[in-house]
Amino acid sequence: MNFELIKTDTQTKARIGKITTDHGEILTPIFMPVGTVGSVKAVHQRDLVNDIKAQIILGNTYHLYLRPGLEILEKAGGLHKFINWDKPILTDSGGYQVFSLSDNRKLSDEGAAFRSHIDGSKHFFTPEKVVDIQRIIGADIIMAFDECPPGDSDYKYADESLDLTLAWLKRGIKRFDETSPKYGHSQTFFPIVQGGVYPDLRRKAAESIAALNREGNAIGGLSVGEPTDKMYEMIQVVNEILPQDKPRYLMGVGTPVNILEGIALGVDMFDCVMPTRNGRNGMLFTKTGIINIKNKKWATDFSTLDTDGTSFVDSYYTKAYLRHLFVAREFLAGQIASIHNLRFYLWLVSEARNKIAEGTFFQWKNIMVKQLSVRL
Repeated sequence: MNFELIKTDTQTKARIGKITTDHGEILTPIFMPVGTVGSVKAVHQRDLVNDIKAQIILGNTYHLYLRPGLEILEKAGGLHKFINWDKPILTDSGGYQVFSLSDNRKLSDEGAAFRSHIDGSKHFFTPEKVVDIQRIIGADIIMAFDECPPGDSDYKYADESLDLTLAWLKRGIKRFDETSPKYGHSQTFFPIVQGGVYPDLRRKAAESIAALNREGNAIGGLSVGEPTDKMYEMIQVVNEILPQDKPRYLMGVGTPVNILEGIALGVDMFDCVMPTRNGRNGMLFTKTGIINIKNKKWATDFSTLDTDGTSFVDSYYTKAYLRHLFVAREFLAGQIASIHNLRFYLWLVSEARNKIAEGTFFQWKNIMVKQLSVRL
C-alpha cells in the first residue's frame, strides 16, 4: 500500500490524499460503507459501484470467522471473490465486537475468550490468530487486535487496557511480518491507538504506534459513549503525533457532522453503520438537515428526497412515496433509504476533497455543520 499526501488545508488540519492498493486507488478523505458479513445491508454490489461510488468497503473479522467461516472463505479464494468485489476491502479485527460481548467474554494477557452470539459456542482470539484469520479473509488493509475500553472507563481501566492493546500489537505485528498474503495481492497492517478519554494515555499510544512506522494507523475507542467534545479532543491529541505521511483511520465514526469535524482535525478514513442502520429506521441525511421520513408531515410531500431539489437516489422516489413504503413495511423502503444515505456520505467526503483543493474547506465546513445539525 502507498499513501500520497496531495494537499493540506491552510486553516485546518484537513488534507487530501491518495491510497493505492493492489485492488485500486482510494481518494481521501473517504467514507467506507460497512459490509460486516460481506454485505452492505440492503445494498447490491452494483449499486455500491454505480450509484454510491464506494471506493472501499469493510468486512468484520469476528462475524466472518463465525459465518460463513474460514473454510468457505478460503475455498472461495478470499472475501473479494466470495462477494464479487474487485475494489479494496478493510477488515476490522473484531476487537470492538469482543468488547460489545462484555457479558460473554473473558480477557487475559494471552487473548480473549468469548461465546458466539449465534450459537453460544466457545472461541478464543489471540493477536496471532486474528492476523491468521485476516490473511484468510484476504482484505487489503487489516487491523490489529485491540481491547476497546468503554467511553466511561476510569483511568486505571483505560491504562491497563492500553498496556494490553500495546502488548497484543507487538505480537500481531510479529505474526504479520512473518507470514504472507494468500491470494496474490498485498496486505497492509494498521495499529490502533487506544487510551480512552485520557490525553496522556492517548499520547503514549500514539507515540508507541508512530515509532512502528507502519503504512497507516487507526484511532479506536471513540464514539463509544464519551462526550463528543472529548472525542474531538482525543483526535486532536493523537493527530499531533501520528505521522503526517501515513493515512489516519477514525474507526466507527460517525454522523455527517462528526466526519466533517474529523476531517478538519486531520483524519483521512471513516466508517460507520449509521447511514444504513439509521436509513432502515427511516432517518435520511440531507444537505439541509435530518429527515424522519416516517413523520406524517411528509405524507403529501412529492419533492425529491433532498430538500434542495436534488436526490441521492432515482428522482422518482419522493418523500411521500418513501414514507408510504415505510408505513407499509415494504423492504424497498430500507433499500432506498440506505442507498440515499450512503450516496450522501460519499458526496460529503467528495465535496470536502473539492473544498480542500479549492482552499475553501474551513468556510464550507462551518456552514455545513450548521445545516447538517437541523432536524427538518
